[in-house]
Amino acid sequence: MDAIDIKDLVKKYGELTAVNGISLKIRRGEIFGLLGPNGAGKTTTLMMLSTLLKPTSGRATVNGFDVVSQPARVRESIGMVFQDPSSDELLTGYENLKLHALMYDVPMNMIDSKIDDILKLVDLIDRKNDIVKRYSGGMRRRMEIARGLLHNPAILFLDEPTIGLDPQTREHIWDYIKNLAKNMNMTIILTTHYMEEAERLCDRIAIIDNGKIIVLNTLENLKHIMKGDVVTMRGKDLNIEKIKKLPFVDKISRSDGYVRLSVKNSSKNLQKILCIAGKVDSVEVHSPDLNDVFLHYTGKEIRDEEGGSIERMRAIATAKRSK
Repeated sequence: MDAIDIKDLVKKYGELTAVNGISLKIRRGEIFGLLGPNGAGKTTTLMMLSTLLKPTSGRATVNGFDVVSQPARVRESIGMVFQDPSSDELLTGYENLKLHALMYDVPMNMIDSKIDDILKLVDLIDRKNDIVKRYSGGMRRRMEIARGLLHNPAILFLDEPTIGLDPQTREHIWDYIKNLAKNMNMTIILTTHYMEEAERLCDRIAIIDNGKIIVLNTLENLKHIMKGDVVTMRGKDLNIEKIKKLPFVDKISRSDGYVRLSVKNSSKNLQKILCIAGKVDSVEVHSPDLNDVFLHYTGKEIRDEEGGSIERMRAIATAKRSK
């Protein structure tokens, strides 16, 4: 049985369709990434899978339980780490975790040992009695991951798990996530705006745009779709129409003043492009990465969210009430 099974999942707010017929299966023990531009439907999908939003239509099972008819069983099966901080900063790390344990009916005689084990896992055991307000951003993020793990969920949802963290702390969080999947056979579904994060962590990646999955595959297979190297040029009045007619140019996109080409055998054909391109101010050639795949399918640069998930949900709720 798959950890998650989604079929034709839809979420509408009046005339706005936030999620538009998503279907996918996520295997047990898999780290699965959801990528997409702002407003693509990533967080809304997580909210439905975690029973915080009710689908308009379609169906989804999480750990074998239906998200609509068996929400309590779904919640018992999952941990959720929101993009926005949700711990009480006036409580200690221990008090935050104990409150969560009580909410999930962790047996009283096991709570303290479970808290200590989880805090050791995320390297916070020495700070368990400090109030969360004194934690650094990375420590607080680790504590919230610990809270999501406290009741031994089969599936962990991570909404932008390392947003706003420094590179070193981000590396540590990545290590924790990989170890969870490997050592605990935990299924992890994450949304992220960091391409490197998706490349480092995810077994498979789905790119969502306008509420639909437009491509789903492993990282290596996604890169192979590009059919060549990526040539990035900048210049005034580039002769795009002539470049389009070249048989070895597969795809052309524009972003931030640059023109990106997918070029077969670039070492042989680059000079032919430059001869007809016009006045080129700069040119760069590299093997395709996940950012190039994202541009290929969406025509957009991925951006950091301007607001957190809670703010976005409030905005959606406000739009819904206004209908």
